[in-house]
Amino acid sequence: QVQLVESGGGLVQAGGSLRLSCTASGRILSIKSMGWYRHALGKQRELVAIITSDGSTNYADSVKGRFTISRDNAKKTVYLQMNSLKPEDTAVYYCNADGVRIVFPPEVIGSWGQGTQVTVSS
Repeated sequence: QVQLVESGGGLVQAGGSLRLSCTASGRILSIKSMGWYRHALGKQRELVAIITSDGSTNYADSVKGRFTISRDNAKKTVYLQMNSLKPEDTAVYYCNADGVRIVFPPEVIGSWGQGTQVTVSS
């Protein structure tokens, strides 16, 4: 019923920047929160940043001050601006939407994107 598609990943040098985008599609009435998670090789998945429908944000300590999450409700899109990238930021980044109200059946669901690879070279 709901699909999330990420884009913007790639290979960059340390200190560089990338901007990730994630767009939700489907018969959606509203989305409570959208966020980004990442899964590095050999490590557990972790929350990177999240933003709610009213604009409230939260960041992992490791990215605070370097990453900025934003949201365009009309476009059903969430962005992650990543600056001052470090090799330890290398991971597959996944978009998440929670509290998604759909038209039919009248439910509230969650959804995950397919992931986009971010690689930062030293």
